[in-house]
Amino acid sequence: MSADYAIAAFKAAAADARRWLFEEAAPLWCTAGRHPDGMFVEAFSPAGEPSQGDRRLRVQARQIFVFCELGRLGWDGPWRDAVAQAVDVLVARGQREDGFMIHRFGPDGQPSDRRADLYDSAFTLFALGHASQMLERPDLLAPAERLMAAIERDWTNPQGGFDEGEIDGPPRRQNPHMHLLEAMIVLWQATRDEAWADRARALATLGRDAFIEPATGALTEFFAPDWSRPDTDEGHAVEPGHCFEWAWLFAMLGKEGLFDPAPSQRLAAFGRAHGVVDGVAINVVKLDGSVVDAGARLWPQTERIKAAVTPLWHDPADTGAMAEATAAWQGLKRYFDVPVKGSYRDKLKPDGSWVEEAAPASSLYHITLGIAELIRAAELM
Repeated sequence: MSADYAIAAFKAAAADARRWLFEEAAPLWCTAGRHPDGMFVEAFSPAGEPSQGDRRLRVQARQIFVFCELGRLGWDGPWRDAVAQAVDVLVARGQREDGFMIHRFGPDGQPSDRRADLYDSAFTLFALGHASQMLERPDLLAPAERLMAAIERDWTNPQGGFDEGEIDGPPRRQNPHMHLLEAMIVLWQATRDEAWADRARALATLGRDAFIEPATGALTEFFAPDWSRPDTDEGHAVEPGHCFEWAWLFAMLGKEGLFDPAPSQRLAAFGRAHGVVDGVAINVVKLDGSVVDAGARLWPQTERIKAAVTPLWHDPADTGAMAEATAAWQGLKRYFDVPVKGSYRDKLKPDGSWVEEAAPASSLYHITLGIAELIRAAELM
């Protein structure tokens, strides 16, 4: 592949992605994708009907990020009003007196499940960091500080990391810690407060030392209470999407001067070598690279894009990175071939057919961040 061809294909991919995000996705999710009270809908049916049921707090937080990022990218729609209304509702209705966030709102937008969860907390912190920057509202950092204080007060685990809160789940998972790290980076960027940087470093250290299997460079999902890796099928499961996501996070930590980015390359290499089949990133493999689940959710495609573009931060002429990012975009684009513009499919089966179901709003966070990284990388050319 010639350099000129790689550059042209990469720029075309970024322009195509930007057009879809600005002209199809943003208008849909900013209009029919919002309830009259400013909260966001959970999903669109295949026919384009917005859901009217419960509203998860994590979805509200993710959509706040989406519209912050749209504003950052230059979309000229009413992103500011969407963010301002939603973030005020999130804090006013979602934060408990003890500083924690609730889990779920009912169809009327009022709290319905008041249990607190680490995953929800991570996305709340992420949303508040972005909204404080984009709305130029430092007052939004106060609820973030209250939430982080509650997490550290009640959920700090002596074995490292945090307990997951009041909702039952597996013993210990990397996933909520990954999103908490993502939030720490954003709050560091918003404040330049070393407390957020120190928290980011601690989580990155946990990720490097506990989550990544040294022999392969792959990242596993589930752990014993002491962060040891169970010698079971569950303990050996690797989600290529999370390998890509952590690869991007370590690269971002290096870019910010917060942590050694070295794990990034091995994580991405494992994901590409064992987790991409027929042009898409699949759901689950084992540490030895054998396939466990050859289905392909939408979100790993976006993480593949994010990991692919990171070499371009240092070498904008890296045609291999351009080719990988272009291929990842083509894989993601398959999910957008639906009758309702701006919607998408979420689950590709191993036989190439689709699961016919509603398009979850939660996936738009992944899509927007992946496309944003693609656009920004193309601007380096």
